Amino acid sequence: MTAPRPHPTRYWHALPDGRVQCDVCPRACQLKEGQRGLCFVRGRERDEVVLHSYGRSSGFCVDPIEKKPLSHFLPGTPVLSFGTAGCNLACKFCQNWDMSKSRQMDTLMDAASPAQLADAAARLGCRSVAFTYNDPVIFMEYAIDTAIACRERGVKSVAVTAGYMCDAPRRELYAHLDAVNVDLKAFSEDFYWTITKGHLAPVLETLEYIRHHTETWLEITTLLIPGENDSDRELDALTRWVAERLGPDVPLHFSAFHPDYKMLDKPRTPAATLRRARAIARANGIRYAYTGNVHDEDGGSTYCHACGERLIGRDWYVITAWDLTEDGRCPGCGAACSGVFEARHGSWGARRLPVRMS
Repeated sequence: MTAPRPHPTRYWHALPDGRVQCDVCPRACQLKEGQRGLCFVRGRERDEVVLHSYGRSSGFCVDPIEKKPLSHFLPGTPVLSFGTAGCNLACKFCQNWDMSKSRQMDTLMDAASPAQLADAAARLGCRSVAFTYNDPVIFMEYAIDTAIACRERGVKSVAVTAGYMCDAPRRELYAHLDAVNVDLKAFSEDFYWTITKGHLAPVLETLEYIRHHTETWLEITTLLIPGENDSDRELDALTRWVAERLGPDVPLHFSAFHPDYKMLDKPRTPAATLRRARAIARANGIRYAYTGNVHDEDGGSTYCHACGERLIGRDWYVITAWDLTEDGRCPGCGAACSGVFEARHGSWGARRLPVRMS
């Protein structure tokens, strides 16, 4: 397998001391010739910053859209998922660490151009393509070109991201995305710096930008880690901020942690913790709060915020009930359910279909 061909990038500038600085994310990696940034896939070559993972992936798979998780974006439909290698955060609990922490380009065994990805999604009946497994912020040129190719074929584009990026590249990336799930890892600067080696403020800026300045459908996930970010006080502050700064209609997913990577000493998240978080969110005005990574049909289902009737029943990734009107309203009281819906839900279910591009 030949090495991926470096792809030119735009968000960088030269420094007076001869280094060049990558301007995609707040890390602002300052690079000498031949050096890579913390993300590993962006590096300096011939006095510019290039992307080493363009056109290469660690694997392709057709998933249910609910796995991203997105509960209010084309429910029940299949999405073609892929990622590359590397990451611009250093989360101790990373649950995709074999890809996101990879420092070997041999991980990127599957090749696919943006046009090939769009064609494959259409051929497989996928309504969307997802940039996931690792953060698309670090391969944004590949993601943007793929989103453009997908839009030409009537396929939508979805990102799963930590939202850790700078303003100018953020504006370009989200001009091309139809939906996103942002991983809001906690609501304290101490957690972000100690556990992820990042900062909270840029993530909050990304969330506000998406919500108020784009047409991109937004959902949020917080992985609850016992003893780290699951206190009533922090959950109250997080959910109040979401309700007040983003609005009550942004779906919020609370997901269960399992020991992984450098956090093998922590226990799994009890289901009761997720239910408690969901209750706090709803009490603070969040209309659509969900539990994830546990079997909880009530916590995975969508209810009318006005009258409480169940609108979409879910058992893991399977839709068990559908009671939305064709224009996305509660048939009982007529209140609108926020999201991107069609007259009928998809029927992909919980299947996972690995795909080879070549």
